[in-house]
Amino acid sequence: MNTDEFAMEDLDDEKTIAYIRERLPQDLKEKFSDDEFYFFLDTIYDYYDKSGILDSDSEYVDIDINAIAEFIAKEAKKCKVGDYNPDDLYFVVEGELAYNGIIDED
Repeated sequence: MNTDEFAMEDLDDEKTIAYIRERLPQDLKEKFSDDEFYFFLDTIYDYYDKSGILDSDSEYVDIDINAIAEFIAKEAKKCKVGDYNPDDLYFVVEGELAYNGIIDED
């Protein structure tokens, strides 16, 4: 990946974080720092990669938001990033999926 690709990826992550933060319930809007959001996004992408969810040839993919939220919480604890409630992380995952058009924005 060249410098321009990294810059575009960072810009997209910034937009994703802003979108997610806007959609969060009021009590969670200021709970997480940008660094935490970057960790969450990286961990979501790790989950997609490890689960093989993106390798499906099907138009329809069953995504378990709770499983992803639990995975983030487990990884955060293992990496000593923090101790997070999967119920809070559910909204982060839901926002990431909505931002990428994978689920409806309702």
